[in-house]
Amino acid sequence: MNAQEPNLMDFLLVIWNRKWQIILPTLALAVLAGLASFLLPRKYEVDAIIRPSMIFVQNEQGNFQEVVVVDPKQVAGQINQKSYDREIANQLNIDIANFPRLQAGNIRDTQLVRIALTDRDIARANAILTALFKYLEKEFNRKVEVEFKALDSQVKASEFEIGKRNLDIKSREIEQAKKREEILSAANRLKISEEKYKSLATEMASVKKRVDGLEAQQREVLKQPAEGSTAISLLLYSSEVQQSLRYYNDLDEKLSFEKMAQEDYKLAVKSAEQQIKQLATEIERLKTEIDSLQNTIAFLNEKKGRIDYAQLVKEPTASIHPVSPRKPFIVVVAGLIGLIFFTPLAFFMEYLEKQKAVQNS
Repeated sequence: MNAQEPNLMDFLLVIWNRKWQIILPTLALAVLAGLASFLLPRKYEVDAIIRPSMIFVQNEQGNFQEVVVVDPKQVAGQINQKSYDREIANQLNIDIANFPRLQAGNIRDTQLVRIALTDRDIARANAILTALFKYLEKEFNRKVEVEFKALDSQVKASEFEIGKRNLDIKSREIEQAKKREEILSAANRLKISEEKYKSLATEMASVKKRVDGLEAQQREVLKQPAEGSTAISLLLYSSEVQQSLRYYNDLDEKLSFEKMAQEDYKLAVKSAEQQIKQLATEIERLKTEIDSLQNTIAFLNEKKGRIDYAQLVKEPTASIHPVSPRKPFIVVVAGLIGLIFFTPLAFFMEYLEKQKAVQNS
């Protein structure tokens, strides 16, 4: 006769009949695990939050924005790969074999990096995180210093260019002053020449009037009968007329010379005025360039002011309660292990008893 195949009720019945063989050892195992957890050293989680250095840069669209010098995800990855463990261990004289594991991650939607470790020695954990931050700070700020020096160099170059342009402006202002003096001198000379011209013109008119009078008298003498005295008078009139005409011609030459001199003075004034306008245009151009350079300096100084060095946003802080050992978790796991182990053991004992009963019968 074939043995009846066991069903669910048979399993439940075995469990019920041997419940104390399952429960009591399981409870004992859980209690022992709980007691053992009290003997384990308590460990605390110590964490800190850092922010890498930031600089002000222009993106492809031409807008300016602050960016970190090192991607926070890259920093977290290097920490997780133990890139800094040996350096920090050497600084603090910690055996690398006993160095606690550092865990880091980029806080979502931020430029922050959270670094944490678990250790029973809170002071040592704080020292490790502080040393790590100082090491990273030095690395971050070295890159920032390069940017800062580049900006400072650009500021000094712009200030030098402003100094050069100010000197150029002063030089052109001095030149303008010289040209104004030339205009004043030419204007004075023109005034003197004009007065001289009027005097010469008046003198010429007087000489012309005199010559006309002498010629009229000479014509009157010619109408008289020819006598010895008449010839002498004609000779005297002729000589005086010639002298007057020579004097008139001299005056005319002087008048022409003054006319030419006046034209020269006017041209000199006009040329100087044009040069003054040209110098004024150059001065305005230089001032515009200075304004542009000053705006550049202001922008560069703003970029320098926006440089943020690495910051320890959150000081190393230990958790209020130990994170290890987790006593409830240990007890629960021990209970589950007990159930997993002692339940099959109960079925096995039930099987052995049935086999023994069959043999006895």
